[in-house]
Formats: sequence, C-alpha cells, structure tokens
Amino acid sequence: MYDAIVFDNDGVLVGRTHYDVLHEAAWDAFEALSVADPDPEHVESMVVGVSPGQVEEVCDTYDLTPREFWAMRDRTAFEAQRREVREGNKRLYDDIDVLRDLSTPMGIVSSNQHETVEFLLDHFGVADLFDTAYGREPTVESLRRKKPNSHYIDRALADLDAETALFVGDNESDIEAADNAGIDSAFIRRPHRKDWTLSVTPTYDIDGLADLQAICT
Repeated sequence: MYDAIVFDNDGVLVGRTHYDVLHEAAWDAFEALSVADPDPEHVESMVVGVSPGQVEEVCDTYDLTPREFWAMRDRTAFEAQRREVREGNKRLYDDIDVLRDLSTPMGIVSSNQHETVEFLLDHFGVADLFDTAYGREPTVESLRRKKPNSHYIDRALADLDAETALFVGDNESDIEAADNAGIDSAFIRRPHRKDWTLSVTPTYDIDGLADLQAICT
C-alpha cells in the first residue's frame, strides 16, 4: 500500500526526554556563553517549540550571536539527552522489533538534533532498520524547517524514492507535516497521548507499532 514508512523519533520509537532535563540544558547553554543570570522566562523560551524570532530576541538581550548561541543550545541539549540514554532514562519502546517484520523501506524525520538521532540509532543498535534519517542541523535556519514544515520529510521521501508514504507521529505538528508533504499519517497513542484530543485528523489513529502490520502489509 505504501512505498515507505517514515517515523517521528521521540515519543514514537524512543521515549521522550523529560522537560526538566531539557530545561537544565537550556540553562547550561547560557552559562557556557558567560550569561550567569538569565531571565528565567528567556531560558524557558529556549527549551521546546523555539522559533528563530525567539532566538534573535533572546540573543539581542544578552548581546549574543544567534548562530553561536543556538549551536551551543543544541550542543547542551544533545549532551543532556546522551546522558539520559546512558543512564537508562530514555529507552526504545518495547514494540520496535515489530518493524523487523515489515518489508516496507523506512526512515526517520525528527525535530530533535540530527546528532541525537544518530546517537540513539547507534546506541540501541537499530540503525539497520532505517534507510534514511533526518534531524535538525544545529542552526537557527533549521528551526524554520522543522515540522510542521515538510522540508525533512520531503528529503526522506526523495532518499526512499517514495511516491506514496505513511508518516507516524505523536504530535499534531507531525500530522500537519504529513499533510504538507501530501502523504498519509498515523497518530500513535503512546501513554503520554492516550487520551489526547486532536484538532487535526490523521489518516489512522493507532495504539502501537504493531498496528502498522495491518495497515502496511
């Protein structure tokens, strides 16, 4: 039915990183650039859902260069997530082995750092499952390209030479990105999304990766 299946990463294949961990990583970025006492609201604005405009506003406040600051912010976030993985706090979901039974080519598109995606695949030994994988580059420009922008999905589909594809995600931005790419979507009901009310309509609403066997075979 589909030429390819593309997955979001965090909250779909691997557990999400706790907000407090990412919040501390944002503090670390300010401290690394000698901003000893940043406004807590500015720190919080650099944790998740960050826009280029927010980065520029914060950098103007502390006389920082957006390029340098965001590279540091992505570095500290990567290091924090790597620690979480190595300490066993961020793990693969138990049903990922189901993907080994699927013959459809697969890829990953994440709004997390590309370095984080590569580390996770290598650490957990599942890189062989995926023919392509994209995360963000450590640049401000990458924030304009993240989901719901279809930029990285489009690149993955080109790599997979796919005309029809399914994108599996756990956020509304995933469903919107799939729509923007002109492909079908599946919203996965992981525990953190069990009772989530959607304001968008995915093609499928699934409980776990095992449901893909009926959809894609």
